[in-house]
Amino acid sequence: MRADRLVSLVLLLRQHGRLPAATLARELEVSTRTVLRDIEALSAAGVPVYAERGRHGGFALLPGFRTELTGLNHDEALALLVAGSRRGAQAFGLGSALASAMLKVVDALPESYRDTAAGAAQRLLVDPETDLLSRRLVGEEVPDTVVAEVLRAVFTGHKLRIHYAAADRTPEWRTVDPIGLVTVRDRGYLLATRSGADRTYRLSRILAAEELAEPAQRPDRVDLDRAWQERSRQFRTGGDQVTVLVRVDPARREDLVGTALAVLAEEADVDGRLRLEVTFQDPRHAEWAVWHLGTNAEALAPQWLRDSLRDRAAAIATCYGVSS
Repeated sequence: MRADRLVSLVLLLRQHGRLPAATLARELEVSTRTVLRDIEALSAAGVPVYAERGRHGGFALLPGFRTELTGLNHDEALALLVAGSRRGAQAFGLGSALASAMLKVVDALPESYRDTAAGAAQRLLVDPETDLLSRRLVGEEVPDTVVAEVLRAVFTGHKLRIHYAAADRTPEWRTVDPIGLVTVRDRGYLLATRSGADRTYRLSRILAAEELAEPAQRPDRVDLDRAWQERSRQFRTGGDQVTVLVRVDPARREDLVGTALAVLAEEADVDGRLRLEVTFQDPRHAEWAVWHLGTNAEALAPQWLRDSLRDRAAAIATCYGVSS
């Protein structure tokens, strides 16, 4: 909305001083021409913005044009700035809104807090885009139109009609009662009920969404953390789960357990290796987890898993075999 953009423009100038039109356009994600029109609108409204010509010119506000919010102390401001560094808002399409809010928070701080809080926030990094092995943590893209409809239905308490593409299934329309939204590792999920049964939908698989006028059938209050834990438990105990018996090097135990759904039994063998009975989501999951550990793990049962791993190893050996 233009009103929000005008406020953001003023706050950018307050924080950074003189800025060229091109920089403002990039920050606000609009064209340079739009920035120039906004500058004219601000000037007409009495905001003391002026232009400086030349190589290092740009737009600036007259000194002293600002307001302060004295209700925030240093630690409160720091908490907000750190929270604003989290990327979860991106999963719900709130990234630009969050950036605008953080801009307003910093601008509203008293002078004595602003520099120290912002500097401290720069020394705390939450949820970086890569881990220590430089593996990129890729978030999922969700169309803004979908996010807007889902958010509106969740907040207003209306039924939601979604065109959903479940894994390995043809997309189909379904009407749900939205409960809330959860983000996990930059993946967004819609918690809902359908015909009274609990359902969980990945936002990236919603191809289209439409808020309906009919009120949703849902409780007035909800404990999302508890609801998510219950959905997680249902997920772990459903589907095509398999239980396997594995011997593993103790040094790689956590690598195996970290990928499993549950550890049912564990004991030490005479040679120091651990014998674990673990559950995986499906056969492919089990094969990948054991194969990933190489010779540090051996599948003892079931036989189909041993056969599958043997065949895979044979195929690799053939691929890299020495030709005569």
